[in-house]
Amino acid sequence: MYAMQHHILVVDDDPHIRDLLVFALGKAGMTTDQAADGEAALERVGQRMPDLMVLDINMPRLDGLELCRRLRSRGGAEADLPILFLSSRDDEVDRIVGIEIGGDDYVTKPFSPREVVARVGAILKRRIVPPPTPPQPRVRHGRLLLDGDAWEARFDDRPVATTATEFQLLMLLASMPSKVFTRDNIIDWLRGPGFAVTDRTIDSHVRNLRAKFAAVGCADLIETRSGVGYRLGTCD
Repeated sequence: MYAMQHHILVVDDDPHIRDLLVFALGKAGMTTDQAADGEAALERVGQRMPDLMVLDINMPRLDGLELCRRLRSRGGAEADLPILFLSSRDDEVDRIVGIEIGGDDYVTKPFSPREVVARVGAILKRRIVPPPTPPQPRVRHGRLLLDGDAWEARFDDRPVATTATEFQLLMLLASMPSKVFTRDNIIDWLRGPGFAVTDRTIDSHVRNLRAKFAAVGCADLIETRSGVGYRLGTCD
């Protein structure tokens, strides 16, 4: 059971899905609110900031991806709001984009309510209990600097905005820069052993980090070892 202070906003244009998730989350001890589209969700967020948003991608008026972009662009608590995307099985591109623009995880439809509750709980747990980090609070590698206390990444002393998951991934790679981490290694570190996250989710986070650092002049942030996994680049 989860603490009652966890307040979840369920956003989906299908009332049956909303009712199903509200019931399942309520049984798990969470309070809920719901919205039928992205514009209504923005209003709900303005009225009461949820601890997490379960957000459908395909909705009328304002879809889930655009809503996520707007929240992430606002800064403050709205930019850091955890988001679990719901998507149809044939929306693979949208799922990847959702992770790249700041979604924490996704579930495909049709889904098990228990799976949604489990994923919501895992995201909340990561927010409440800081994940294990390498012993060094500050890690420097080439021109890359990671400040574990401030959760801040810099390249050539220029700050680079990262999500919590992206920063954790960087800290893991930087803790042993010569080691090649498999996708399973990374998933176990970020989510805990046995958590059902696909390799594609990790690939999306890596691609997003590469784009962010390439924009500030770091073209070799993360190396791919074909058939094995990832390791930190030289960052020179």
